[in-house]
Amino acid sequence: MAGHSQFKNIMHRKGAQDARRARQFARLIREITVAARQGLPEVASNPRLRAAVAAARQANMPRDTVERAIKKASGAAGGEDYVEVRYEGYGPGGVAVIVEALTDNRNRTASDVRSAFAKHGGALGETNSVSFLFSRRGMLRYPASVAGEEAMLEAAIEAGADDVASGPDGHEISTSVEDFFAVRDALEAKFGAPEEARLDWKPMTTVALDEEQGARMVKLLDALDESDDVQNVTANFEVSDALMAQLSA
Repeated sequence: MAGHSQFKNIMHRKGAQDARRARQFARLIREITVAARQGLPEVASNPRLRAAVAAARQANMPRDTVERAIKKASGAAGGEDYVEVRYEGYGPGGVAVIVEALTDNRNRTASDVRSAFAKHGGALGETNSVSFLFSRRGMLRYPASVAGEEAMLEAAIEAGADDVASGPDGHEISTSVEDFFAVRDALEAKFGAPEEARLDWKPMTTVALDEEQGARMVKLLDALDESDDVQNVTANFEVSDALMAQLSA
């Protein structure tokens, strides 16, 4: 199992669910705000906003909260002016880490991210210091119940996707960045809105961690997750299933 999906599993099993949910909503609102300001404040004609709203619905965000965020973003004045920033560095054991953030204060966010790396055995690097170890991909996920493996594969390839991985947990469709929105729209028209739809970093190589390194890596990811500015964290580590269970306990 790769570090990105493992981290999601760990986070879902840990405590402080209410605080995490509040942070998740705050991140989704920021993404909606940026998407609405960068394009038209209309879901139908703004692919990034459509993806942000779909993610908010998947997270069970109230409809009026979503609508308020869009209205606030489309107003002539008021509201925070968020910018997208990316940080790259190395965690324990030489794990490559990419941190994506939306912030209204670059100095604060950089300080928070640098502190998290320093406290947990990592080091913040320069831009593009680790991104060459990842490929930028589009990813969509559907539950297994929407279609059989062959039907999903046929529909995805016809829509322009590059690959489909199907199993008991669902279907994961991979696309190029350029084809992402077209594939998503085509599959949404056929199967409904996906559970997830985003541009992601896929590690081309992974780093195996022992128990001590794995525990330190999880602490680093926990610390980054505490920052309200951090939107996504991707890391290229692997740990054994036994250690995964231990860290999730």
